[in-house]
Amino acid sequence: MSSSELKKYAIIVAGGSGSRMQAAQPKQFLPIGGEPVLMHTLRRFHAFDPTMPLVLVLPQAEVKTWQGLCGDYSFTLPHQVVVGGTSRFQSVKNGLAALDQEQDGVVAVHDGVRPFVDNAILQAAYNKAFAQGTAVVAVSLKDSIRRVRGGSSKAVDRSAYRLVQTPQCFRLPLLRRAYAQPESPLFTDDASVVERFGHKIHLVEGSFKNIKLTTPEDLLLAEAFLQQEKNQPSAEPLKK
Repeated sequence: MSSSELKKYAIIVAGGSGSRMQAAQPKQFLPIGGEPVLMHTLRRFHAFDPTMPLVLVLPQAEVKTWQGLCGDYSFTLPHQVVVGGTSRFQSVKNGLAALDQEQDGVVAVHDGVRPFVDNAILQAAYNKAFAQGTAVVAVSLKDSIRRVRGGSSKAVDRSAYRLVQTPQCFRLPLLRRAYAQPESPLFTDDASVVERFGHKIHLVEGSFKNIKLTTPEDLLLAEAFLQQEKNQPSAEPLKK
């Protein structure tokens, strides 16, 4: 079986608040380019593979808000909404439970507020996970870094470190087994869950454009990225 024949899935986790964004509503619902961030994110995956099942994990309190937004913006892209848990671990676990329990495939877990993942990154991540079981998108550091201990700091080699992004892709049976483990405070992302399960994590080159919208300054970048894409007629149009 080739990577193109293996079923692809995506779990989009959108449980953030608007605290660091200094917004009155959750950041995944804030508008960029005239519509909520989350709609842009879902559309990226649908444009990559229109047959891919999309599972959107939301807090219980935000489900009605999302349904209302879908009506307001005539957003009809197929996706399944699942209620998240009290932690990211529980939310991803709930998303996994919504997928076909008997099938193999590759599943991507992605932040709902990363709306600029592109086809090249998605293709590389799904292919790597198909071949080696895991594929975590990451980028090199651009700035110098220092390790702080107590009252002193020391320069360290930035080439030995990576900034982790999403999507994080895994063979579906592997991720299911990994998420059968008891939850641990050490689980900061899906890669840490799978690594604790004893599986090696493989990295895929990401992009500095694949930002996670967290602060008000990120919204300015997002609008600039959308304008840049709009001004590139050669770019493949996203499907609505």
